[in-house]
Amino acid sequence: MVLATALFGKPAFRNLICNGLVLAEDGKKMSKSLKNYPPPMEVVDDYGADALRLYLINSPVVRAEPLRFKKEGVYGVVRDVFLPWYNAYRFLVQNAKRLEVEGLAPFVPIDHATLQKSSNVLDQWINSATQSLIHFVKQEMNAYRLYTVVPYLLKFLDNLTNIYVRFNRKRLKGRTGEEDCRTALSTLYNVLLLSCKVMAPFTPFFTEVLFQNMRKACNGLEESIHYCSFPEEEGERDERIEQSVSRMMTIIDLARNIRERHNKPLKTPLREMVIVHPDDNFLDDIAGKLREYVLEELNIRSLVPCNDTLKYASLRAEPDFSILGKRLGKSMGIVAKEVKAMSQESILSFENAGEVVIANHCLKLTDIKILREFKRPDGMTEEEIDAAGDGDVLVILDLRPDESLLEAGAAREIVNRIQKLRKKIALEPTDTVEVYFEPLDGDKDLSERVLHSQASYIRDAIGSQLLSHSLMPAHAVVLGEERFHGISGMSFGIILARPAVMFNSKAILPLFQGNTKYAHNLETYFLSRDNSNLKSEFQIGNGKIIVDSIEEQPAVSVVLGEHLFLTVGDCYLTGKAN
Repeated sequence: MVLATALFGKPAFRNLICNGLVLAEDGKKMSKSLKNYPPPMEVVDDYGADALRLYLINSPVVRAEPLRFKKEGVYGVVRDVFLPWYNAYRFLVQNAKRLEVEGLAPFVPIDHATLQKSSNVLDQWINSATQSLIHFVKQEMNAYRLYTVVPYLLKFLDNLTNIYVRFNRKRLKGRTGEEDCRTALSTLYNVLLLSCKVMAPFTPFFTEVLFQNMRKACNGLEESIHYCSFPEEEGERDERIEQSVSRMMTIIDLARNIRERHNKPLKTPLREMVIVHPDDNFLDDIAGKLREYVLEELNIRSLVPCNDTLKYASLRAEPDFSILGKRLGKSMGIVAKEVKAMSQESILSFENAGEVVIANHCLKLTDIKILREFKRPDGMTEEEIDAAGDGDVLVILDLRPDESLLEAGAAREIVNRIQKLRKKIALEPTDTVEVYFEPLDGDKDLSERVLHSQASYIRDAIGSQLLSHSLMPAHAVVLGEERFHGISGMSFGIILARPAVMFNSKAILPLFQGNTKYAHNLETYFLSRDNSNLKSEFQIGNGKIIVDSIEEQPAVSVVLGEHLFLTVGDCYLTGKAN
């Protein structure tokens, strides 16, 4: 019975079945004669013993309550736990590998003490969240509450993949400089390593696989994760940062809800967002350390914090009947009436004091719900400005379009199509390509305006210059191309090609005293070489390569950036194209 051995061992699991704790999907006792449960080895072969182990740990069985076993539940563990966990690890490996592809020093994790001093707010946050994970799991395991661990792990992995990795893509991909990239990669490495050590007792096989690969980048690690001690908490958890990031995600969710109501997708830039909250510290975090993440994620130009809760909202108090009903009894009606009649000033005073006495009853913040209802500015319609709130924070979006916003939105659409084409032709994130753009519509003014005004954004987003299709050389190797119509009022074609070597013939000819045959042979030689190998050779030679192997031609010293270029973009940026 492999179901047993995945968690408790064969005899223990047999006892669970005999005692009726593990039931078949139809609610009846598991029976070999009825064959009303999936073969145990089939479950393990399909989803792994670790997934089955977590499924059982997260089930009523560990509380001595009946479980109706479902194979789909084991798949849910794979989908919700192991895939996000592995994707975060894969993202680390891909971008660590990219450093070497770009000719930089191999990735070596920065020591933990140095990482704790990182000035990046999301580094501080995920380090604090990891310490919270260690504290929580140790606390729950000491109390034998195994069933609380999986929900907490799910939340942690969701935060790791959908906040830390997602919001730090530029840093992890090296777009903010090599040093910042190595700090972000090391932080992700450290978090994954600690999470593996924490979860090793629950998922011994999966964590061992990740650990064996991760230990290759760091000398001094134990031979197996199961030789490691359970992690100790290091440093104090930053509860303020954890709360601020949680509130940031609330703001992002509220803003997305407004966009959905008005059919404004995230690719459509908006000019302004106002955040209304009475806590100045919270507003300082959102408008300071977290500002760039909020603006980028929501594609908004500016963020305005506001601590005047009555400027954009009216306050209304409602008693929490579920809490007060039993406590107040017959007095509930009188108290409810007075709570609903509270003035704006009374509500603000109540929020500041934390309590209020009504009809001889002392009510706390948990007893009364404070509702903030948006007060639209005079002369503006719902289509121009709208808001959403959760009773704590109010988010207001300016929905009015303008020409610059339309161009920024069109640029996002172009980048989106480029990224989708990369996936379609199965390119890895480390694969370097050159991207060519061909306007197809009769009126090319919009395309030209977008490419001109949004050139910096497009270059940062795709990692290279967006080139005109007219610049593509005849010897370029096309990997994929596609045409798009009616995208933000534009029709265009996208071509992805391997980086193509380009030559400055005017500089090459003097190497051979004007002998065009020798110059042509040299160019043919370089066209036959692999681009990445050439890049490595130029790096080793400090930008020079000695070529002396072409028939009877004299040896020549070829200088990168003078005689040839490894990409079309490099060539035309210097203005030395033929």
